[in-house]
Amino acid sequence: MTTNVPAITWVNGSPVLPAEQDILTGVQADINTAFGGGVNSSLQTPQGQLAQTETAIIGEKNNEIAYIANQVNPAMASGIWQDAIGYIYFLTRIPGAGTVVNATCNGAVGTVIPAGSVAQDTSGYLYSSLAAATIPAGGSVTVQFQNQTQGAIACSIGALNKIYTAVAGWNTITNPSAGVLGNTVESRAAFEARRQASVAVNSLNANQSILGAVLSVPNVIEAVVVDNPSNSTVSYGSTSYSLAPHSICVSVAGGASSAVAQAIWSNKPPGCGYNGNTTVTVYDTSYATPIAYSVTYLSPASTPAYFVVDIKNSPLLPANITQLVQNAVIQSFNGQDGGIAVGINTTTYSGRYYANINAINPNVNVIEVYLGLSASPTTLSIAFGIDQLPTIAASQIVVTLV
Repeated sequence: MTTNVPAITWVNGSPVLPAEQDILTGVQADINTAFGGGVNSSLQTPQGQLAQTETAIIGEKNNEIAYIANQVNPAMASGIWQDAIGYIYFLTRIPGAGTVVNATCNGAVGTVIPAGSVAQDTSGYLYSSLAAATIPAGGSVTVQFQNQTQGAIACSIGALNKIYTAVAGWNTITNPSAGVLGNTVESRAAFEARRQASVAVNSLNANQSILGAVLSVPNVIEAVVVDNPSNSTVSYGSTSYSLAPHSICVSVAGGASSAVAQAIWSNKPPGCGYNGNTTVTVYDTSYATPIAYSVTYLSPASTPAYFVVDIKNSPLLPANITQLVQNAVIQSFNGQDGGIAVGINTTTYSGRYYANINAINPNVNVIEVYLGLSASPTTLSIAFGIDQLPTIAASQIVVTLV
């Protein structure tokens, strides 16, 4: 049996799909042959409707074949196909991580708040501290906490306000900035980025090997590694963060401090110095008497981003347009629209947000998106430093109808 419908062709192993108009023409020719010729080719006739239906079915199956063929490409794979590629590198998709928030803990000078101390937010969620901290002179210290419940659970400003685990000398807790959202399951883009980084995990003495190891630590939601190979102190990035001579700086959000420190120490060059604000003792257990080393890394400070979104006013806009725009900005900022989230040591631009805002409704037209590190911004980009953990909340997004 022969057909006039063009088949999929393969070029260097990649499928090239025939145009649906060509498929339709082939289907019509097959129908005409089946009925002995002279069939009315109008698409309004019963046979025309049949031809369109058959064309749609063939086109959809062609699309599915192309989709499956593309799943062996790491840059395009998703779902169980991406899981299979990741498993080649002994990686499994991270099921989720809790929201991370930097909180200010107040109390008596010299009080030690142990790692794993628990605080509670106004919604009842419990957060564990990721590293031990000592309250210095002045009576307050910033401590990073992570939600024990996985998922993109918001922690708004001031929400983390109750001490759940009593520690003598620790009196109060609050968060001056919103938390960085966790995730319920690792996204396709995030998993592929981690897979690429993981290729360097088995190497040593390279920034990429340290990054791959740190990103493999459970509950780490973000990390950046930079180094200073020079003989003098240098100022790095938008915040001019100071890097000591011959040192590395590992900025990490999330994850247990002991596991993060062990990952850094296991992959860093011998004799290399550190930068940061969190110091943990790790042990080289390859000797009968373990040797102790102090590892320092950077726990970035929560840094709120502010937005002003100008929308063309129209009576056809949804009644809750302000909330919808705020949600769209938050989605794009956190990478929940399929893009990459704004993170440590990154720059985000106004154009990043246009598409998701315009997609709210056909009557939504963005005039401009302004963003910055303070209220009422007038610039078109924000640069975050290696010591800054970007955060976003609806209260930081002003929507103006122009």
